[in-house]
Amino acid sequence: MFSTSRLKSKLPHVGTTIFTKMSRLAEEHQAINLAQGFPEFDCSPELQRLVDKYVKGGKNQYAPMAGVMSLREAISKKTWEASGHEYHPETEITITSGATEALYVAVSTIVNPGDEVVVFEPAYDSYVPVIELNGGVPVFVTLDAQYEAVDWNAVAAVITDKTVAIMINTPHNPTGNVWSQADMQRLAALAERHELYVISDEVYEHIVFDERKHIPAASIPALAARTFLCGSFGKTFHTTGWKLGYCLAPAALTAEFRKIHQFLVFSVVTPFQFAVAEYLNEPAHYLSLSAFYQEKRDLFLNAIDGIGFIAKPSQGSFFQNVSYENLTDQNDLILAERLTKEAKVASIPVSAFYSRPAGYKTLRFCFAKNDETLLRAAEKLRKVVW
Repeated sequence: MFSTSRLKSKLPHVGTTIFTKMSRLAEEHQAINLAQGFPEFDCSPELQRLVDKYVKGGKNQYAPMAGVMSLREAISKKTWEASGHEYHPETEITITSGATEALYVAVSTIVNPGDEVVVFEPAYDSYVPVIELNGGVPVFVTLDAQYEAVDWNAVAAVITDKTVAIMINTPHNPTGNVWSQADMQRLAALAERHELYVISDEVYEHIVFDERKHIPAASIPALAARTFLCGSFGKTFHTTGWKLGYCLAPAALTAEFRKIHQFLVFSVVTPFQFAVAEYLNEPAHYLSLSAFYQEKRDLFLNAIDGIGFIAKPSQGSFFQNVSYENLTDQNDLILAERLTKEAKVASIPVSAFYSRPAGYKTLRFCFAKNDETLLRAAEKLRKVVW
């Protein structure tokens, strides 16, 4: 029998993700899954028709390595309208297998052994592993689970001669916080002063609430010149299973990015690219998203009102954090598991987004669900004996 004794894990501290664990537990106990961040509803019938059109039209072979040109052109137009910055479709836009691949390749492009990367936590769980896989060192700026603002003095304090990049995420998963123009300007100033790259995760760019505006990194020239801007159509068009994303970056950065991308996935599913390119011709398909999800957020907040949770309304994304500190002293992972088993409602313990969990009594709920699902979940949570 072959021995694996020589196998040395490159990620010895990484196990099954909390999203997989909680979704598996939800399935096991037939609980309502408000844990994993995927929409319960299907994508547009029109978008489905377009996929069918291009599948039947023979667009089923390899796409160009950088992506179908019509999609890159559509992204260029959309980004210009949102930010005022023009990315050249040929040399500055790459279609990826979801935003996760875009983030992976962006980090791999610039991080070498010993390099430090500033990460804001709570952080989405793919950031740190990819830094470590490239021999980099994550340096954390810790924010409260329902933070109001970034402490930019704290950010400046962790930057050293080894720092090569800062990773940001706005609108933010899991807190729902949306960075302001002032935040982005402070980021730009620090990045310029220390000659840093920026990796900007903007997958929730079209999901912002209460008349806020998403400030793309591309809208600030000093950031556009040094940023890998990573986006996704999965969140925008309710198609997380398609794994269709993109990376925008200056030509010199894109050239290096593509050297890695071509050997990771080479190209991305062809007929879906053509379908999304055509679907983007109508901006209302994504500009209406904020209002759609704000109604979901408000419905969920109203439904859980009176339970005893403390909730700052999410500013963006399709997640709502709630503090239960007034209800119980229980550890958040233990409580999340208990609610899944007993109340039949699954959530994510926010401590999972921190490098050193420190008693954050906060749960994350996904409200990208049908109204009746959210109301049933709230009713079940009301019956919990804390």
